[in-house]
This record gives sequence, C-alpha cells and structure tokens, in this order.
Amino acid sequence: MVLKRMRAADFERKRPAVELRWLAWKALAHLGLLFPLAWLIKQALNDSLGADPVAEITHRTGLWALRILLLSLAMTPLRRLSGQTWPIRFRRLTGLYAFFYASLHLAVYLLLDLQGYWPQVLSDLVSKPFIIAGFSAWLLLLPLALTSTQGWMRRLGKRWARLHTLVYAIGMLAVLHFLWLVKSDLREPALYAGSLAVLLGLRLYWRLGKTQPPRRGA
Repeated sequence: MVLKRMRAADFERKRPAVELRWLAWKALAHLGLLFPLAWLIKQALNDSLGADPVAEITHRTGLWALRILLLSLAMTPLRRLSGQTWPIRFRRLTGLYAFFYASLHLAVYLLLDLQGYWPQVLSDLVSKPFIIAGFSAWLLLLPLALTSTQGWMRRLGKRWARLHTLVYAIGMLAVLHFLWLVKSDLREPALYAGSLAVLLGLRLYWRLGKTQPPRRGA
C-alpha cells in the first residue's frame, strides 16, 4: 500500500512536466500545419503565384487538404507499427486541419474562381465528376469536424466510432477528385492514391487478422 502511494505521488509530480511537454509538441504541430497557409499568403502578397494566382491558391489548398488527411489516416498505423501511443494525440488535430484546408479550397473555388456565380456552381455540381467527388468529400468531412469534441464522443458512444469510419470514404473521394481533375500527368495523384491504398490496406490486414478463426491446437 505504501509503495502504491509513493508511485502515485511520483506520478502526480511528473504529470505537469509531461503535460507541458505535450503542449509544446502540439504548439509545434499547429505551427507546422499552418505554415503552408502562411507561405501561400506571403506569396500572394508578393504577387509571386504565377499568371493565374486563383488557380494556384485553389490547387495548393486542395493539395494540402489531401496531404493532411492522409497524415491523419497515418496516425493509427504509426501507433501500431511503433508501439507508441503519441500518434493518437495528433489524430484529431490533423483531421481538423484537413477539414480547415478543404474548406479553404472550397471557399476559394466558390468565391474567387466562380465569384459566387451560383448557376455555374450548380451546373458544376451535376455535370463534372471531379467537382461531385470533391464536394462529397467535404460534405462527409463536415459531420466529422462537428463531432470531434469529447462531448460528442460521450453523446454518441459507439456510434461515434462508426460515424468516423467515413474518413475512409472521404480519403477515396479526395483521391478521385484529384485523379479526375488532372488530365495529363497522373504521377502525382497516383502517388497519393498509392499512399491511401497502403494506409487502408494495413487496416484491412489487421482487421482480417482479428477475425480469422484460431488455428487448431493453438
């Protein structure tokens, strides 16, 4: 009993230092995830985004939304492969930043590219497959972002985990959006498609491993 109390007291002394360290790591993560936007704003103010700055802003915000989404999906495999729990602390953070950049991507398309011309927006939504895929991905991201808090986790219970499996469909739609958008050189979108296939393939492999019946004599 005395030993347990000593261990508990030791843990209480160390906890503030541990929490402070995690706050520092999360602050660095915020800075890193905001850096692409800061760099984009700097280039826009310096008029160094090329001949079509709106197209460049649209492309970059969408690309970073996809990259950060894949980073979020990589957190669970990274935890399993490393045996460490720290990647899970960054899963929600990266997921919210993926939604943030996806929302910027959509806003730039609506307000700067089409300049709020809603008839053209509606026409694109029913006639262009890459627009349909991209907008569907954003719509599915919206409830995940809204229910990412601890309060919603408690309210939804087991349904929360089922709801957040939508991220797999979102990843596939985002990759399709990029693949259908690019008409000539498919190497870059194929790289992201391959990364997504690896991340989802690892999950499928681990899930099938759990559901396989035990061997005889085990």
